[in-house]
Amino acid sequence: MPYASGLSGQVGAVAEVTYGTPVTTTHFYEFLSESFTFNPNWLDGQGLKSGQAYKRGSRTVQSRFDVAGDLTMEFTSGEAANAVADSMGFWIKYALGSTLVTPTVVLGTAYKQVHTNGTKAGQYITLQVGRPQILSTTVQPFTETGVKINGWEFSCNDNQIAQFKVTGNARTELTSTGLAAASYPTPNGLFSFANASVMTLGGTATTAAGETTIAGGSSLGSLVTGIIITGATPMKEDRFGLGNAGLKGEPIENAIPTITGTLTTEFYSRTELYDVFRAATGQPFQLDFTKFDSAGNDANGVAAGPNPYRLSWIFPHMKFKTAAVNVSGPDVVPQSIGFECYDDGSGTNPVVQCKLVSKESSAI
Repeated sequence: MPYASGLSGQVGAVAEVTYGTPVTTTHFYEFLSESFTFNPNWLDGQGLKSGQAYKRGSRTVQSRFDVAGDLTMEFTSGEAANAVADSMGFWIKYALGSTLVTPTVVLGTAYKQVHTNGTKAGQYITLQVGRPQILSTTVQPFTETGVKINGWEFSCNDNQIAQFKVTGNARTELTSTGLAAASYPTPNGLFSFANASVMTLGGTATTAAGETTIAGGSSLGSLVTGIIITGATPMKEDRFGLGNAGLKGEPIENAIPTITGTLTTEFYSRTELYDVFRAATGQPFQLDFTKFDSAGNDANGVAAGPNPYRLSWIFPHMKFKTAAVNVSGPDVVPQSIGFECYDDGSGTNPVVQCKLVSKESSAI
């Protein structure tokens, strides 16, 4: 029985074949919140009529349609066999503009996804949100078509489950499309702060066979209490034209995308972070989360095996843009590092690589 509250809320997503043409959603994700909102553009007639002061409803029309919003989820580890909605590969693909289609087998049931930044042209999603109403405890479907992911954020703070937020712009919203039956993978594990196993700065980044690795990086001595990584892809989202019934054409990337973020740390050593900031040099940065399932097995089912579930972020050229250190009381002095990620000019290394190791084997 559904609940007449957010307890029965659901989110489903699937890739579209044609921009703005809805597809029945088949991937369902547990989520924390969503804010997709239908925003029509209203035009009020301005003509003067003798003795008429107020706007008239008969001369007010909707001219253009737009949908925008966020979806925030906890970062799953992909422990269910062959379940595309059990890892975050789908969302990473559309967040980065990755071209990956099918995960690569590592060993047995362990599969690898390597996502790197690319163009988002031709990448669009049907997103359906089920919103429970009180009357008759009915879950009402709101189907957002032609969703383009124009922003994303990864975050993990002390004593927190890792989160991933995507920001999207859609062509329109439908309320006549039926609610898809939600199904969820089991088990559905998560990455948390405790799973952060690698955090290195420096070294040499190289890319071979499409996979980037860092050699010689140094583990941070500073206690990092939180990280936020934010991606933004500016797009021309007002591509309206005559004959399209107020619906836009596919948004087109029209400015330089950025990846920025913040490291929150204790002020452990001036030379480790502050002097890097002052030197204004770029260095590789890597952050990995690894874990085993509840039985202590890796993605291939081996106890404490060599293929743990993995979330890996690699940035071959990160610059520290700010590094505030201030004493504000008797407590340990905090430090906040603002960074931005750049193309390192190698011609082979991506700006960002996100690697997932899980049991997810289906095409994304």
